[in-house]
Amino acid sequence: MYDTGATLKTACGSPCYAAPEMIAGKRYHGLRTDIWSSGVVFYAMVCGYLPFEDPKTSNLYKKIMGAEYTLPKFLSGQCKDLIRRILNTDPEQRYGVNDIRNHTWSLQVQDRNRDQGQFPGKEKMPVEDKLFNRLLEEYNFDRKYAQ
Repeated sequence: MYDTGATLKTACGSPCYAAPEMIAGKRYHGLRTDIWSSGVVFYAMVCGYLPFEDPKTSNLYKKIMGAEYTLPKFLSGQCKDLIRRILNTDPEQRYGVNDIRNHTWSLQVQDRNRDQGQFPGKEKMPVEDKLFNRLLEEYNFDRKYAQ
């Protein structure tokens, strides 16, 4: 675990998902780089391919550093806006978790799922105590955050 306010220096992960500040070798906030990486995954989910690809790593890094990606015409304006705000090269301006959850695209999806009775996180799945305790121990997860 790390202090959420602390900055990190170690570069890790797959290059296609790396945030610009990590590629630049700057100190970075883990959550902000994770949000960038999640934005890459989100882009891939709605587009069907990654936003940044190049067989040559140096070219890939240039594309990431300059946020050089295209948004397909089939995406809604709200979806495009959310992607732009998540894949912002300035980590201070990049959307955070609450910004993403409160964005108009996210709210519309949440509303639709709620209307259809498909809102995740409302149902609790029964788990045997023995298995539950083993998982908590194995993953070093604090019981106060689990139900």
